[in-house]
Amino acid sequence: MNSKVIIRQLPTGVPGLDDLLGGGLPEFSFNLIAGVPGGGKTTLAHQIMFSQADPDHRALFFTVLGEPSLKMLRYQQQFSFFDAAKVNASIRYVNLAEDLLQGDFDRVLKRITEEVQAFSPSLVFVDSFRSVADSSLHNTNSPGAMQRFLQQLGITMTSWQATTFLIGEYTVPEADSSPIFTVADGIIWLTQSLYRDTMVRKIQVLKMRGQSQQTGLHSFRIQSDGLAIFPRAEVTLQHSAAAYRSVIKAEQRIPMGVPGLDAMLGGGLPMGYGLLVVGPSGSGKTILATQFLAEGARQGEPGVIAAFEKSPSQLLNNTLCTLVEKGHVGLFDAHSLSLSIDETLHHLVALILQMQAKRVVLDSLSGFELILAPEFHEDFRGSLYRMVAVLTGMGVAVLMTSELADCYTELRFSPFGSAFLADAIIMQRYIEVGGSLARVMAVAKVRGSAHSKEIRFFDITSDGIEIGLPLTNYSGILSGHLVLEQKPPSSENITA
Repeated sequence: MNSKVIIRQLPTGVPGLDDLLGGGLPEFSFNLIAGVPGGGKTTLAHQIMFSQADPDHRALFFTVLGEPSLKMLRYQQQFSFFDAAKVNASIRYVNLAEDLLQGDFDRVLKRITEEVQAFSPSLVFVDSFRSVADSSLHNTNSPGAMQRFLQQLGITMTSWQATTFLIGEYTVPEADSSPIFTVADGIIWLTQSLYRDTMVRKIQVLKMRGQSQQTGLHSFRIQSDGLAIFPRAEVTLQHSAAAYRSVIKAEQRIPMGVPGLDAMLGGGLPMGYGLLVVGPSGSGKTILATQFLAEGARQGEPGVIAAFEKSPSQLLNNTLCTLVEKGHVGLFDAHSLSLSIDETLHHLVALILQMQAKRVVLDSLSGFELILAPEFHEDFRGSLYRMVAVLTGMGVAVLMTSELADCYTELRFSPFGSAFLADAIIMQRYIEVGGSLARVMAVAKVRGSAHSKEIRFFDITSDGIEIGLPLTNYSGILSGHLVLEQKPPSSENITA
């Protein structure tokens, strides 16, 4: 056999699903869409059907439920993918409830075959196939009828020049024993569960013959457009290579927009680095991030800011408002949402590509943990690692802010123990000087690069952050207090 059979892949029309399947649905395959009640199985089937159906590729949808097709269509019409003009033209609905009540599986199979031969569809759906299985439990006169019916239906479906789908409600133990899971070429499993008052929906491609699908569970939402799937972010060799290249090319640096800070970093922030700015509330983290984005606009480098903690009205100071209004900075508002890490990353990457951004600000990691769907809290470090690795792997510079309670008795750089994922760390804190609070800043880390070890005063003025004198100008540190030898720096004596 010298010729290789090429199987055409059909696009599903479901955002993210083609990526999970390995490119699309194999044409003429026999597939099972299974899962728990209310998980989105029927909506997924309709979304695929309306995406593919046209006068040259018709679809046949069998319903075996007691409710009429009109009731099902009433709800499916609420989604934007629904096209009423295709019903009865490119899409036909057939109800098998009456045939199924007779308990004669040969009759049901004959009816399905007759309808397929008469309509010549390219797509065939049977919903809910579980109803067929349940009816066999009441058919005591035909032991083994259900298994024979499944085998015959599977053989018949594979002979049709159509891509077919069985839709049914199954649990995991049933999947291990049901023969339909063996016969199917592809199995798509949908689940939903309540996790700490939040509904979490997941999709998994258990099986797809002849192509490499993405394994594991992936989150999805049911929206007005139907299902939107967010494939799980994975740290690939490409991301690792990009991160490695950014380390060995540390001479490619970008200015921070704060006079004096570039020198403290050893010449600016290396492109592709993740910078963590930590400090207590009010220490100036968001102001530093604003200057970072404003400098990008001056350099012709668009930016993106993700608001995880504050609403846009709270976050957008005059400078940021101007940057957003002029299109220099894109804003991702997520502070009021409950998102998965994959959905967050999906929206961020889309905005980065749209803006062609070179600088990204995540403000803040503390807020990100709060808006993240509860099920991800237990693996917050892992989720954060995947997100930062993907973003820095795109070659953008990422500035992350994180609130950290000021403590004189210990030195920490992250409340999550996640400082390891940052390529550079800037620490801000308060100190008491002569009965007043003063702000100081230090560069704790710049991977692969020399940097200043000095702790320097800084002020927040109408022009932003201004770096002042080193703390070495003062002496007498006792129990976290400083004995002042000279007047603390002010905006008049700040040096760059």
